[in-house]
Amino acid sequence: MPNPLQTLANTVGALLTERSETIAIAESSTGGLISAALLAVPGASAYYGGGSVVYTSPARELYLGINFDDYPGMRSASEPYATLLAATSRKLLKTTWGLSETGAAGPTGNAYGDAAGHTCVAISSENVKLEATLETGETNREANMQTFAIKALELLQKALI
Repeated sequence: MPNPLQTLANTVGALLTERSETIAIAESSTGGLISAALLAVPGASAYYGGGSVVYTSPARELYLGINFDDYPGMRSASEPYATLLAATSRKLLKTTWGLSETGAAGPTGNAYGDAAGHTCVAISSENVKLEATLETGETNREANMQTFAIKALELLQKALI
């Protein structure tokens, strides 16, 4: 049985390669699954510019230089934050696209009151900005991580076609 995440990554990788475009990833509750799926595609070096798992505030500040003191009212696991992650990653790595994910995989919610199964994903390019929020209603951490990664790549595929 094919892995839906990998099947989607193969499709997105082919689209990026055909278009001679590149991508940077910033992910949180997917823990690197998005990057791993994209990097599992043969020829990924043609389109994969780099990625970071910004699961904590120190990681976000170190890897992306984003300090919430510079963004009053900003909070993790929100569409504005997902957009900031995607745009910052794209700019820092000088790629065509930025993709991000930020949420609460479970089994409990996060400190902001979002339930387990909540994530926000975003896509950023010079001319495109897409955001989406997903609520799975599930508390299974591993299942949510897979679903979140799929949602992020689906949003990227939407932007590419």
